[in-house]
Parts: sequence; structure tokens; C-alpha cells
Amino acid sequence: MRLNPTYHFTIFITFIALFFIGNSATAQYAANDTITSYAVIYNGDTIEAKTLSPVYHRTRETKYQANRRAEWTRLRNAIYVTYPYAKKAGVVMNDINKKLANVTDKGERKKYIKTREKELKKEFADPLMNLSVYQGKVLMKLINRETGNNCYEIVKEYKGGVVARFYQTVAFFFGSNLKQPYDINGDEKEMEKIVIEVERMYGYRS
Repeated sequence: MRLNPTYHFTIFITFIALFFIGNSATAQYAANDTITSYAVIYNGDTIEAKTLSPVYHRTRETKYQANRRAEWTRLRNAIYVTYPYAKKAGVVMNDINKKLANVTDKGERKKYIKTREKELKKEFADPLMNLSVYQGKVLMKLINRETGNNCYEIVKEYKGGVVARFYQTVAFFFGSNLKQPYDINGDEKEMEKIVIEVERMYGYRS
């Protein structure tokens, strides 16, 4: 087996250092004194061996890593802000859908939706006005997660197709989409991990 010349040189320097250490130790101790030490056998020679303290080296963060960390932090903060609203809205909307399941009369459906719409506005209007566009996008995904319906379907059910298409157009100009899905095994995989963390933090049960 052929060894690297640098390795031979390192062994040589180590041997020289240990030689001088050994000589200085001999000058300080009598002939019968014994010092126990670990050693290794290299090419038939016994050489003292010592374990050095670990040296930690931290690589400089790349631009890509920094951007990924910033994106993750932004998403995490947005979820912490919007998840309580999504959870409350999900409870109300799921209750509305449950009540309307057996209501076939269009007039009665509109009347009932109108009363619950006031409840939603009273609960969420002011807080949601303070959300950023990015937080709004995250909220739409979370509402989809809580209700099983995307926001386009919800608006269409409650306000009609014309209104739904109008809000879809508005969302498009803000770089968003009311029809965006929530796929825990796809694009929202990372998001779902943060949601689970938030649920534990707030004490929610899925």
C-alpha cells in the first residue's frame, strides 16, 4: 500500500516532537519512574498516541442557503399570524355547510348565508385588513386546509359565480389564485410541518 508523502511527513514531525518531549521527561524523572501512556505501533515502532480536542469548523452560509432560510422564516411567521383566523373561519364555514346540506330553497340559503356573513365580517374584518398580500395568500391556503374547499369555491357558493370570478381576477393581479390547492405531499409539504408546529404551540387539535 502506498502512503501519501504528506502523511509520512506528519508522522515524522510527530515522532520528533514526542522525542523531545520524552527527553525532557527523562530529565525530570528518575530511572525507575514510569509514565503510563497510550501508544500505537507503526512499522514496528511504538509511538505515543494522544487524542486531541475536537476542532469545529463552520462553513460560510451560501447565498442560496440564506435565501432559503429567509423564505422559511417568512412563511413560518405568516402561518403563526394567520392560522388562528383560518381555524376560526374553518369552524364557521364548516358549520354553514353542515346547516345548508339539507336546505334546497335558494331564498332560504341566501338568507341564512347573509346572517352568517355578518358574523364573519364582525369577527374578521378589522384583523384581516391588516394582513399583507403574502399573509393573505397563506391564509387562503390554510382556509383550504381547514374546509377542504378553495376560496374560489367558497365565494362562488356564498356570493355567486360572478362575484367569485371578480375576486379571482383581483387575486390574479396580486400574484395569487383563489383556486390554489393545499397538497401536504406536494408544494405545501414544508408548510404543513410548520402548521403542525403551530397547532402544538396553540394547543389546537386537527
